[in-house]
Amino acid sequence: MSTHGLRGGRTAGALPAVTLLATALLASAVPAGPVAAAEPAPRIDLTVLVVDDGGGAVGAITSELKGSGVPFRTVRLGDPGRPVITAAFLADTVGGRPRAKFQGVVLPDEAPQGLAEAERAALTAYEAKYAVPQVDAYTWAHPGVGLDYTSDGGRAGVLDGVRTDVTAAGKAGPFGYLDGPLVFEDNAPAVSESYGYAGRPREGFTSYLDVPVEGGGRASLVGQYARDGRRELVVTFAYNQHQRQFRALARGIVEWLTDGVHLGQNRNYFSVHVDDVFAPDARWDTERNCTPGDIDCADGQGDTTPPIRMTVADAQYAAQWQRSAGFTLDMVYNAGSGEEWKTENGGTDPLTAQLVADRAQYRWVNHTYTHPFLGCVQDTSTVPWTCAKDAAGRTRYMSRAEIAAQIRDNHNWATARGIPVDRTELVTGEHSGLKTLPQQPDDNPHLAGALADTGVKWIASDNSREPQQRAVGAAKTVPRHPMNVYYNVGTAAEMADEYNWIYTSRADGGSGVCETNPASTCLDEPLDTATGFAAYIVPQEARIALGHIVANDPRPHYVHQSNMAEDRLLYPVLDRILADYRALFADNTPLVNPRHRDAGTEMTRRAAWDKALAEGKVTAYRIGDKVTVKAPAGVTAPVTAPEGTRKNLLLGTAAFGTPYAGARSAWTAPEVLQSAITLTLPRA
Repeated sequence: MSTHGLRGGRTAGALPAVTLLATALLASAVPAGPVAAAEPAPRIDLTVLVVDDGGGAVGAITSELKGSGVPFRTVRLGDPGRPVITAAFLADTVGGRPRAKFQGVVLPDEAPQGLAEAERAALTAYEAKYAVPQVDAYTWAHPGVGLDYTSDGGRAGVLDGVRTDVTAAGKAGPFGYLDGPLVFEDNAPAVSESYGYAGRPREGFTSYLDVPVEGGGRASLVGQYARDGRRELVVTFAYNQHQRQFRALARGIVEWLTDGVHLGQNRNYFSVHVDDVFAPDARWDTERNCTPGDIDCADGQGDTTPPIRMTVADAQYAAQWQRSAGFTLDMVYNAGSGEEWKTENGGTDPLTAQLVADRAQYRWVNHTYTHPFLGCVQDTSTVPWTCAKDAAGRTRYMSRAEIAAQIRDNHNWATARGIPVDRTELVTGEHSGLKTLPQQPDDNPHLAGALADTGVKWIASDNSREPQQRAVGAAKTVPRHPMNVYYNVGTAAEMADEYNWIYTSRADGGSGVCETNPASTCLDEPLDTATGFAAYIVPQEARIALGHIVANDPRPHYVHQSNMAEDRLLYPVLDRILADYRALFADNTPLVNPRHRDAGTEMTRRAAWDKALAEGKVTAYRIGDKVTVKAPAGVTAPVTAPEGTRKNLLLGTAAFGTPYAGARSAWTAPEVLQSAITLTLPRA
């Protein structure tokens, strides 16, 4: 055979080795038959499944979800018509993509008796497949939840007054917004308020909140148990939605449950309105147990007690206190009442001069010019007062023109002196003009028109009477929490005396109102008027206000200028609130101090959001690191996501939201030419 033209002496027709290798690789890459495409990443809907046994723990978590605007679906175990939890109930397919219908699951405990074994198995498989977390709302310490029994170096018992601490893992994880120790409430020493089972962690358990145990070491009350590809948040103490320990932990429970990506947002709000600025307030009579000069004393008991009004020194102290406390007060002012005082006291008013000089240090809200009652014409010939009638028996009301003049004159007085006041904000005297039960069951029919005439959009209401926001013509109410630092007291002794009158039985010398009012309770014994304010009232009022703060409640609190005069009763309460808050929360979770209109706007947004959720008009889901939210036109959506999240714009992206409590959150809407909100989460 000729080898002409061949190099290396190879036989004609042979293939190079490299060609043979390539051919072999190609052959091995060709499938012998059809191969299924890889399953696409699942869609995780941003909704929580709550399995409710009617207990306080599940109720508390549900209240946090609802209050924050987090969508959830409830399956009530006691409902005979409830749906059965199956694989099809939990997941399906949308557009060829697997869909997990719930991003997190809340159970009463790790194995609720009201769920059938097949239902529990379906949940277990679902959580493992889609990496969905589960909260065990309240259980006991045992190996089934990753803890030793309490008899093995733990503790079981009442936790009232017990100090607990967030662990390093808790601070690095879902509870990074908490800084100091968390002391369980102990409001009634004779009553057990919280019970718990603290167990030592076993393998797979990471404690987030623990407590010291006898003999040394610590045991867990809240922690994560990871097993079999699943995660459970195990809570081993009893609680309800109002207790401070739960309220402090609630944000972290939701963040853990949702992996930090959810609809809804949460802030800790605190604003304080100081009513009647420039005006004097009537004083409580400790002998007659009424307020002469007001309308609650019987006929014939005249004004014999001196009124209470701030002085220049009080105004100077207020400005200094604000600077040192890092907190801004809202001055709710009556300019005409100040002018009347000036006329009656020699034509000078150093207090007004000082407050006007310090005007930039405060926020200001219109309280009407002379603080009249803007509702029906009051007949004060009897106690309590009634609405006066005309000859035809119809209720007489203050006119539209009179109401508008009170609003307009007060606003003009302020602007003429350079006081920064917003025309859209109003607090009427005693919240008058709005319905006042039982005497005036309806709003003054002239009120809405007067508000429109003067540009008012936000009118204050009393949260103890009307806790929900409502419309008054084109304006909306802003409910305010009354603080139990009374308007008609200037000293601690007066405060304790009036408190005793309201909250002690007739047998103990009180009015007995606490015995007949089902919403009230009586003191075991009257307070010592020398010590009762500092020892009892201050911590009580601070506790109540702090409860509002940590409940995502934007409603302002209100007091009166009299509380900044004489004994300056307001400051011990505020100092206690601020100190307790700052001792518990980290610097990344500051108090939010909204002004009147901002509180109203927040409540309006929430109402629109809650309505959209209730009507099933919100769609939100996560696919990988992409989040999509669709809501009705005109409805802004509250969204919370981790630091580093970007919002997708028409061109490019921007940092999403504002930082709070270690996350990013905001009320947000689609950008121009977009039909949905789309976010890109940071990569792990």
